[in-house]
Amino acid sequence: MTREAPPHIDFGWIDDQEGLDELVDELVGMDRYSLDTEFHRERTYFPKLALIQIAWWPEGTIEKQELVLIDPLDIDVSVLGRLFETDALCVIHAAQQDLDVLMHSVGSVPKRMFDTQIAGGFVGYGTPSLVSLLQGEVGITPAKGDRLTDWLRRPLTDNQCQYAAADVEYLLDVHDRLVAKLTELGRVEWAETACEELRTRPVSGSVPADAWLKLKDARSLRPSSRAVAQAVAAWREERAMRVDIPVRQVLPDLAILGVSQRAPATVKELRQARGVDERHSKGSIADEILEAVKRGKDAEAPEAPRSSDDLDRSLRPAITLISAWVSQMARDEKIDTTLLATRADIVSLLSDDEDARLATGWRAELLGQGIRDLVSGKAGLTFDPQGRLALKPV
Repeated sequence: MTREAPPHIDFGWIDDQEGLDELVDELVGMDRYSLDTEFHRERTYFPKLALIQIAWWPEGTIEKQELVLIDPLDIDVSVLGRLFETDALCVIHAAQQDLDVLMHSVGSVPKRMFDTQIAGGFVGYGTPSLVSLLQGEVGITPAKGDRLTDWLRRPLTDNQCQYAAADVEYLLDVHDRLVAKLTELGRVEWAETACEELRTRPVSGSVPADAWLKLKDARSLRPSSRAVAQAVAAWREERAMRVDIPVRQVLPDLAILGVSQRAPATVKELRQARGVDERHSKGSIADEILEAVKRGKDAEAPEAPRSSDDLDRSLRPAITLISAWVSQMARDEKIDTTLLATRADIVSLLSDDEDARLATGWRAELLGQGIRDLVSGKAGLTFDPQGRLALKPV
């Protein structure tokens, strides 16, 4: 049975450099802290940081947790880098976008991180929302807030501050409970490994040369067109970063595909490419696109994105079969399927990729050998009396 969260959360407010410096001085001595951010990025390339929430238990104190909201609009938040480089554990929920925000605004991310959403996926939660974890672990239902609120508006309302504070109020408690469950299941290392995979994942804009891989039809391009698509997509990414606008406002995906297939050398040819409108075919924009096309023509074509079509034809039917078994294992082990193995992970293993996630670590222990036995004919899948898919030696 869950209960409503307390109607009012006590918090401090920091909106000056001296206050933030003093906070960092205190936090660098802590073993752990919880953190969340509020931001907007609908009209910009880089996320606009609007608020940082941090909670911690002061050393030697067991009665009262401290919680502060940091207003980053007029202060230099890069000083948080001093905290991030320590061994203090940052407890955070669904960290992927927060890491992007922190890398851009602070210049670094925490050295150690525990993502409660990832950890929840190892103890039977699937991919849990924070509300689900609070209800399941602490028995608290947080007050509803306006997810579409304007976090850059000042002053923030009390409701906004309470909603933001609730995002970190119970995270350390949830961390304790999840670690206890992970320890009982022998999965602490699994969760730590998955958190580190997320922590070290490239953030937006870090590899412009890979931006073309996000194009929906990238795989269908001919080699020469792939080289042009790579060059033009990299230019788009770099320009979007330079002027800080979403990539789609620089040049739509359809235009990159159209340009890559036509490979125009003149403005007249550029105008004939599908998806290119008037604003893309004049002035400096047109010159930059044509220069990117030229670079692509002179470059070696990148490899096409890997898919199941690259596998030996005899192995392709195995992907569906293996995916069904992975889903069964995820249910049996109460692990989020996306943490266990994605379709891309299966293709990577069957392709003998050196960096295949299923070839090493806990995933290999749980699935790797079983998959190899299945595709080599040493094992088969059958239904047991309970209707479960089971791997059986042949």
